[in-house]
Amino acid sequence: MATKGKMKVGVVGCGAISGIYLENCQKHDNIEVAACADLIMDRAKAAAEKFHVPKACTVKELLADPEIRIVVNLTIPKAHYEVALAALEAGKSAYNEKPLSLTRAEGQKLVKLAKEKDLRVGGAPDTFLGAGIQTCRKLIDDGWIGEPVAASAFMMCHGHESWHPDPEFYYKVGGGPMFDMGPYYLTALVSLIGPVKRVTGCTRVTFPTRTITSAPKFGTVVTVDTPTHVAGVMDFANGAIGTIITSFDVWGANLPRIEIYGTTGCLSVPDPNTFGEWGGPINLLRPGAGWKEVPVSHGYFKNSRGLGVADMAAAIEKKRAHRANGELTYHVLDIMHAFHDASNEGKHVALKSTCERPAALPLGLADYAID
Repeated sequence: MATKGKMKVGVVGCGAISGIYLENCQKHDNIEVAACADLIMDRAKAAAEKFHVPKACTVKELLADPEIRIVVNLTIPKAHYEVALAALEAGKSAYNEKPLSLTRAEGQKLVKLAKEKDLRVGGAPDTFLGAGIQTCRKLIDDGWIGEPVAASAFMMCHGHESWHPDPEFYYKVGGGPMFDMGPYYLTALVSLIGPVKRVTGCTRVTFPTRTITSAPKFGTVVTVDTPTHVAGVMDFANGAIGTIITSFDVWGANLPRIEIYGTTGCLSVPDPNTFGEWGGPINLLRPGAGWKEVPVSHGYFKNSRGLGVADMAAAIEKKRAHRANGELTYHVLDIMHAFHDASNEGKHVALKSTCERPAALPLGLADYAID
């Protein structure tokens, strides 16, 4: 039986990212992991044993468990839609690792079906709920930089084939720097500034093949099937203008991760792929005062992946909107596709999607609490 007051969740996909989810989800005061599943049963069993999950099973068995109410979908991107759809059809809410799905049509179907069945859908990243981005959100909301005028975001590296054990999918459709890392940066920007109404962009493939130099696939040559350098410009609904570059084609850069420029000041935002601990300082510039480091105001400073799952569970119980919701994750998916569409078609792309800025987390939360 579930611990009193805790909602049961099931984890599908027990690869590398699952460890931090399993660890953190077992610590939250409102959820517990009841089962984990994987196509490789030995991997599911190993995860269950390590993180004290009571059951390792097939995906079919997990979906058939009537006590599991949320499926945490940690499969590879091309399986996100299939698993989430099956979860919703089984009467369970679905929380996907990023991105929500590979195509707009898939994402739209998930959001629509969840509404029809009075379920929840959404997903990663939930790093925007961490101490770093939430502190920046409070600074903006409290007027420290005035009205946001512009923003810049940069994710510049040379790809993952030198360190990732299985990096091929990063260079296939649904991968690339925008679909891999863009969700962190775009979700943070939407949380801080609001939705985007129009974009344009340029993309390219610099290296047509990549040679894996990490184990166990050292020497494997991968054909690159997706853009590996993406530059985009965004018109936010509130009038701010944003620029973003995501790249697997550069050897290094001395650039900020995210900066927000306002009418009365500027804000340097920590790495949105972290919750705060390893993301760099928050720096605030006010006219005549220079850059000053600002301490974090919120909790969830360390790696807190799974926070979005706990928030979804709390939202279900309290009948409120969850923060890492389907509208937000779909809007981010739409923006990413629009950059590529704009480059392919040589034009601006008006977005058909929008979303609300997700509610900020309250101050003073106890560890592993949500509301």
